[in-house]
Amino acid sequence: MSGTDGAGVDVWRARAETSVLLDGFHALKHALRFGARVPVALAADRAAALALAEELAPDVRDALDGLLVEVPQETLRALVPRLHPTGVAALAVRPDRAANLAAVAHLPRTAPVVVLDNPRNLGNAGAVIRLAAGFGATGVVMTGSLDPWHPTVVRGGAGLHFATAVERLGVEELPPGPVYALDPEGEDIRGTALPDDALLAFGSERSGLSPELRARADHLVSLPMRAQVSSYNLATSVGMTLFHWSTCGTPGGPAGRPAA
Repeated sequence: MSGTDGAGVDVWRARAETSVLLDGFHALKHALRFGARVPVALAADRAAALALAEELAPDVRDALDGLLVEVPQETLRALVPRLHPTGVAALAVRPDRAANLAAVAHLPRTAPVVVLDNPRNLGNAGAVIRLAAGFGATGVVMTGSLDPWHPTVVRGGAGLHFATAVERLGVEELPPGPVYALDPEGEDIRGTALPDDALLAFGSERSGLSPELRARADHLVSLPMRAQVSSYNLATSVGMTLFHWSTCGTPGGPAGRPAA
């Protein structure tokens, strides 16, 4: 291991407990695109990682060239619980909580806030954040005990936590705005225009909406679903709802070029 390699590992070990793990090339790519501060990035094969950037993300290639430190694969495996197939891992500074809370509370909003009420599945939560970022949602707020910045959630979100405001709050702390809660007993969403300042609330995968969130709801809406089909996956439900919002005549909605 060279002196530079060792310095990169030393920085990693000093910051690992307080930083966000970016697990894989794509998580690092997205974090850099959306302004994350990345103090250390390691690669088992630096040249291969830069070639991947040249092919898939030339906009961040120079930034990666200045960041990536090559270390032996066995060293990287010892630092990361489950090494990504791209052989890339980085640490980022978590966004300021006060700034995130200000972003979701600010009115008027140009896009809804997604509320996950007591979610249970880390991968589902990450997939929702990825969807919310893709649609340009103002933020994703989670109630309950799940940590929205858990490494598995960040991995599922492909680093797009940095593209939208992600925080955990109690139901009583939710930002202002009319709550449109998804519920099988609600009115068909196809007859409802979702406003930009809405809080779009989704119950947990097993038990649905909590009594506290249901009491906070201004509107109950439902997704169209064939008889005898029990439910949709949480991320699917969020994606369908955000797509419906984007077709309601909102000037905002998803914007920007498709990116790898």
